[in-house]
Amino acid sequence: MVPAKLVSLIVVGFMVLALISLDAKVTFDRNANDVANREFTFKNVPTPAKDDAAAKAKLTLVDGDIDPAAADLAAITDGRLPTDEDEPGANFFFKARSSGGRFRMDFGSVINIAEVNSFSWHPESRGPQLYKLYAADGADPRFNADPKRGIDPITCGWKFIAMVSTLPKEGEEGGQYGVSITDPSGSLGKHRYLLFDCYVTELNDDWGNTFYSEVDVVAGK
Repeated sequence: MVPAKLVSLIVVGFMVLALISLDAKVTFDRNANDVANREFTFKNVPTPAKDDAAAKAKLTLVDGDIDPAAADLAAITDGRLPTDEDEPGANFFFKARSSGGRFRMDFGSVINIAEVNSFSWHPESRGPQLYKLYAADGADPRFNADPKRGIDPITCGWKFIAMVSTLPKEGEEGGQYGVSITDPSGSLGKHRYLLFDCYVTELNDDWGNTFYSEVDVVAGK
């Protein structure tokens, strides 16, 4: 079980980041369990893509442990979607009883990022998404490509982009979730790396790590 004190610190951290947030806009949609579909079609969020920039990116687990029942990191960029609401082998998720972890996406060179979209699917508490997104071009002399938990990425060459929370205020948690992170200017910036700092969605049991089905990165011109 994740300690309540840790969750309190996470919440406070998210509130602080909200105060220093950039102009990034986070849009999310949910398909309830009874209307979830294999195509991940949402009203306000794009459907997952197969030929986006993330499909060619190198993925690295920076901190945390992958659950033995989960797919590896490649599952979130391979363009293949789960066909069932509870399909562990088709989703990436962190180990049960852990507080989540971090993973990095490397595009090999700086690209202009127009949007970042993430998708998840589970009938219960592993459906919602809770993470912080950072980006870097790698040019900062202080740059640390692998900041572990306990190290603030902002202090080592990373730029805070957005915080994502699709946690319901009350009621049913399960279903499909689609998130789209964009900027009114049309660009989230020119970056080589993205860092995803993922957290558990609940403390009622040991199964709070999100089933991430796909993460897309759309490159701008």
